[in-house]
Amino acid sequence: MYMKVILATGIYPPDIGGPATYVRALADELSRREIDVTVVTYSANNEKLIMKNEKWGVVRVVLGSTPILRWFRYAKALKEVGADADIVYAFSSVSCGVPLMLARLKKPKKILRLGGDFVWERYTAVGGRRSLKEWYEKSFQVFRFAGFQVWKLLRVFDHIVFSTRFQEEIYEKHFRKLPPHSVIENAMSEGASALHVMHEPFRLLFMGRFVGFKNLPSLIRAVKELPNVRLTMVGDGPKRKFSSLPRTGAKRLVRGLLVSDRVMFVDSVSGEEKQKILENHDLLVLPSLTEISPNSALEARACGLPVLLTEETGLSGQLRDGMVIRKLRTPEDIVRAVNEV
Repeated sequence: MYMKVILATGIYPPDIGGPATYVRALADELSRREIDVTVVTYSANNEKLIMKNEKWGVVRVVLGSTPILRWFRYAKALKEVGADADIVYAFSSVSCGVPLMLARLKKPKKILRLGGDFVWERYTAVGGRRSLKEWYEKSFQVFRFAGFQVWKLLRVFDHIVFSTRFQEEIYEKHFRKLPPHSVIENAMSEGASALHVMHEPFRLLFMGRFVGFKNLPSLIRAVKELPNVRLTMVGDGPKRKFSSLPRTGAKRLVRGLLVSDRVMFVDSVSGEEKQKILENHDLLVLPSLTEISPNSALEARACGLPVLLTEETGLSGQLRDGMVIRKLRTPEDIVRAVNEV
């Protein structure tokens, strides 16, 4: 039976991040089952970047500088490719949910996969330091209007798929009358584990988006106090470049702390290049305020790289088996945990 599915995402390879990794893997699996797949994603430019062995369409919507114009461009793209689709599977409640609402598609069933929280992430982007749980318990009422708008967007969807029971419980508590919902956890790949031999100096790795909730300033400050450690930071995002805020730009902070010789920045990677980076380090560190369902942690464990993960995570006990879970809020917390590992 012929089926057409639109995967609506905010990021997609070569961008790095959980949704990008997940969407590409899902597109690959669906296309193997002879389902007609098209990915709609935002992009810094409108160049058609063709990924190796990709057998499905990718529509890239230029980000631009104004969210409203961006959403209308995305809505237009959804109309063009999704009017006759059977399913639109979205991966962001706001970045993709608003355009989907504007597109007013009648035929397709609308599914939302949630592995992040748009409003909380915006809060951390401007310096907020509360974890996801803390934010909902202590700040949600302050942002009641924003929460109401998110609830309206959630009601657009026929079904919500949470990536963790952790986030599902938070939403069940704070949003009334959610659409039908379920949990499908991220999976750990069956890649062959490599034998890791500890390096001298010890090699730390961060892999992910350079955004507020990742708590990267604390990680960089911890490296300052760990003289026999080197840190590689892989990824991209607004926190990587020099920022107008003196303490948030990762590169500026590295220079200010005089650790440029021990902290290296690497652009987003994929495939064999990512595998080599994982194999050539001693410990993946994810000191985020909250990590709902970190794909990079699962990828690291699949290849045998030890993982040091923040204590507030949505990963189930089975998925985080073998990872070291610790409080990693402050530089002192991170120093203590790295020394322990």
